[in-house]
Amino acid sequence: MSHIEINIEDQVCIIKLNRPEVFNSFNKEMSFELQEILENCEKNPAVRSILLTAEGKAFCAGQDLHELTYPNGPELSDIVREHYNPIIKRIRSIEKPIVCAVNGVAAGAGANIALACDITIAGESVAFIQAFSKIGLIPDSGGTFFLPRSIGMQKATALMMLADKVMAADAEKMGMIYKVCADESLMEESMKVAKKLAALPTIGLGLTKRALNKSITNDLTAQLALEDELQTAAGKTYDYNEGVAAFLEKRKPKFKGE
Repeated sequence: MSHIEINIEDQVCIIKLNRPEVFNSFNKEMSFELQEILENCEKNPAVRSILLTAEGKAFCAGQDLHELTYPNGPELSDIVREHYNPIIKRIRSIEKPIVCAVNGVAAGAGANIALACDITIAGESVAFIQAFSKIGLIPDSGGTFFLPRSIGMQKATALMMLADKVMAADAEKMGMIYKVCADESLMEESMKVAKKLAALPTIGLGLTKRALNKSITNDLTAQLALEDELQTAAGKTYDYNEGVAAFLEKRKPKFKGE
């Protein structure tokens, strides 16, 4: 049984988590399914951007805790290592833009998966919760990596230790997400962004993503060298030549992602 719906529209792969009866919490099957879908998106030239969202009232409540109580259920260490870490690594390594449309509460790993995406948009009623401390765990799924880098160490520490609920408007103000919009227009606004990205020079966007990933650990000298390398690569693409030609000819460019 599939726990995720996928649909390709205008070169955007829409990935929808679909376990609304348990607030789209992850079990083993859904985590492996998402890993496979992301891998397929990376390989599929017909997919030029990705939109991740969910069905129902919640985006994702994190781990399905019932799974931990099953007699033959996975160990906690296996869940982190085999279920969530590969998802986060794929989100960051796929050199295609990934938009996340957060349609309801995003808690625990669900919050951190949303924050690992390239551009995160949330409905106005959405709340983000680093819920791990409530059950004696630490934030996983890249939370301790991404959150302090986006909002600062003090704020991230407090949110993780106190498990404070952060509403979408506050998340936007503190730089946790790209923007907030009305709940009823979330998918429309998110699709506009995803379609715009899909129509842009996506090789260049992918190289930009690579540079941003490396900027987290590079020093300035290494980052300047990387920009030189990636700019040279971008300058050899069809889309670069098309962009320059369209500018000189005063017409709209037709990018191919090549």
